[in-house]
Amino acid sequence: MPQQPTGQRPTLEAVAARAGVSRATVSRVVNGGAGVRRPVVEKVREAVEELGYVPNPAARTLVTRRTGAVAVIIAEPEPRIFSDPFFSVQIRGISKELTANDTQLVLLLVEGPEDYDRIARYLAGGHVDGALAFSLHTDDPLPSIAGRIGLPTVYGGRPGWTPGPGGPGAVAYVDADNRGGAREAVRHLIGLGRRRIAHIAGPGDMTSATDRLDGYRDALVDTDPLMVADGDFTEEGGARAMAELLDRRPDLDAVFAASDLMAVGALRVLRERGRRVPEDVALVGFDDMRSVAESTDPPLTTVHQDIEGMGRLMARLLLRALDRDRAGAVTPSSLITPTRLVRRASA
Repeated sequence: MPQQPTGQRPTLEAVAARAGVSRATVSRVVNGGAGVRRPVVEKVREAVEELGYVPNPAARTLVTRRTGAVAVIIAEPEPRIFSDPFFSVQIRGISKELTANDTQLVLLLVEGPEDYDRIARYLAGGHVDGALAFSLHTDDPLPSIAGRIGLPTVYGGRPGWTPGPGGPGAVAYVDADNRGGAREAVRHLIGLGRRRIAHIAGPGDMTSATDRLDGYRDALVDTDPLMVADGDFTEEGGARAMAELLDRRPDLDAVFAASDLMAVGALRVLRERGRRVPEDVALVGFDDMRSVAESTDPPLTTVHQDIEGMGRLMARLLLRALDRDRAGAVTPSSLITPTRLVRRASA
């Protein structure tokens, strides 16, 4: 039986000789092709393992027309990404799904508008098979870039833009039931007997924030504009909004914050202003990031969304689209995941 010379990288020919099959058969097995009988597949795999054969990525790309890599694009600056656990949880979900499908994750960060040219060049260069993008704002150029290149893309969050003649329905996305979750949170506060319920909203150019604001309004017959203050999904943004609300309406008795981090900032300001939670002011967040919600004093009542699961679903939708049509765009397919209220001591 032929032996691979010491120090040389095993070749397809060596694997074929060891398995007693043709080079073409080995190529089909290694690259996931069909039409090879199971006993032959097993022989080839045994030969691959015995010789330590590793496919040549460039050659494999020529055969499969796939790079085996997916770009993950987060439209936020680096300090925000590494200070907000939401992003690490969603990336973890994406990474698990890609790893399970032997696909490499390539992380691309957007520090500012000037980065889009660099990202566009990279995506157009054929380095990845598709892209996953989240935390986009309504004026983000990324959907236009992906559409112009023809790159299969799945978005995290309901699109707030019109990418072309097909409108928002022409793109694939994964989102949570933001409106329904917010509505449930406010109804819970009403059920506790609270009547002056304020809302700390997220950025107005993000659909998750506007959907949660709509859910807040759904649950209240009359919404006082003075009871809504804008935040930015950060702890400091929540603190600023809480201070603004207390200055406007010191008699408020409940707050629904559109994110857990903003709720943390609100809790800090309430304590500084001498308000007890939940005795004086009941507080509810949104996300249910346990590392945040369970570490506050008191622990935070919040709306649960499956952040890691949504990351996995985004990757799964993209991989399925790539399998269906290796040369074309993503077949539109979108998912809305359920939310539920998790009751803790803050409300």
